[in-house]
Amino acid sequence: MTSATAVEVSSLSYRFGERLALDRVDDRVEAGTILALLGPNGGGKTTLFRVLTTLLTPSEGRASVAGADVVSQREQVRSRIGVVFQNPSLDKKLTVAENMRHQGHLYGLFGGVLRERAAELLRRFGLTERAADRVETLSGGLQRRVELAKSLLHRPAVLILDEPSTGLDPGARALLMQQLHELRDRDGVTCLLTTHLMDEADRCDRVAILDRGRLIRAETPTALKGTIGGDVLTICSGNPEELAQRVTSRVGIAALVADGSVRIERERGHEFVTELIEAFPGEIDSVTVGRPTLDDVFLHLTGHRLWEAGNSARSET
Repeated sequence: MTSATAVEVSSLSYRFGERLALDRVDDRVEAGTILALLGPNGGGKTTLFRVLTTLLTPSEGRASVAGADVVSQREQVRSRIGVVFQNPSLDKKLTVAENMRHQGHLYGLFGGVLRERAAELLRRFGLTERAADRVETLSGGLQRRVELAKSLLHRPAVLILDEPSTGLDPGARALLMQQLHELRDRDGVTCLLTTHLMDEADRCDRVAILDRGRLIRAETPTALKGTIGGDVLTICSGNPEELAQRVTSRVGIAALVADGSVRIERERGHEFVTELIEAFPGEIDSVTVGRPTLDDVFLHLTGHRLWEAGNSARSET
């Protein structure tokens, strides 16, 4: 592992009995990167989260975080990472300051050092005036800020977050992402977050698409959208299945049916609309043309929508 590498996984696999939750995952995350692990429930992202935080031992392969092996150097990994779980880990009956103090004690911080670090983080996250308030009186967004602040007390090199925006309104979600960018830019912290939200992933430096335990692709959002190589046409029709077959046969362009509509990828799609309508008179109700989104990329790479995979999964892996 080089000094520029924050996280590295090699041929990483994990099994729940006979079920393969992670299937030979390989990736390398450079220090100072915000990486989104994007996938549906059951896609493997939470299993990877648990392996990287030393909660699970890989069945095969290896993983290193902040220069330490997740199996042979568990204590070193735990001392170098901050973790924000999907479910709140705060004691709601304690005040914000008390939660910070107890978290610091877990990492061997006491006295003036702990007070100074806690005060600094509360100030950075706009929580100074709420330090004496019980956590149960705070909004969901403020509680997430406390979670972030306490996870950073020991100054970790890598921050790992599991669905951190769960339950937050759009404004709080946007603020959370802004804070992660500030951590990257100001402190050089590497951030890994699991998510099933396309707009959240779009604001990250890299996106790793996980589906059915496999890492499909990991690139920048722009590069991922570039894999489509054109516009996305969405065609509404009374019989989308039949129309998709006829478009593929007659025009020679692969047409898929998704969400009850026919979907085509083509460069300069707006120039193709007239040709399409003239070729199939009376069969097309409407056509929309748009630039590719991460949702389009997920469908392009996996053959199904993210939420379709999540609905069919029995449990989160």
